[in-house]
Amino acid sequence: MSGNSGKQNGKGQSSGRGGDDKSRRRRKSTRKKKVDPQVFWGDPAKLAEHTPGRALVTTEPSAVIGSLGRPPLSGQQHAAEHYFVAVYDRAVNLAGALAAAGQLIDPEELLDGDRSY
Repeated sequence: MSGNSGKQNGKGQSSGRGGDDKSRRRRKSTRKKKVDPQVFWGDPAKLAEHTPGRALVTTEPSAVIGSLGRPPLSGQQHAAEHYFVAVYDRAVNLAGALAAAGQLIDPEELLDGDRSY
């Protein structure tokens, strides 16, 4: 009879495709070797000292993306450009706020309308 279900090969033996194989398979070890943080991150004494004022906030967030040309969205290029610029501006504003919170820049720099760096 050739219409067997794949569980037996005609001689009463398992063909290796049945449900019994799942219980025989070896499971991979999920335990990960712990890495010493000192080795992973390195020596903290070798890090550069924190000096406030090193971060710069750009005045033209979309300059790099704009240099690539218009978005390839036929019929929607102007609207897409507008929304992309809005997203880039928002990202720069949030990054500036984080930099001010982390004392990388003076918060007063974010209030100035003239940010010529």
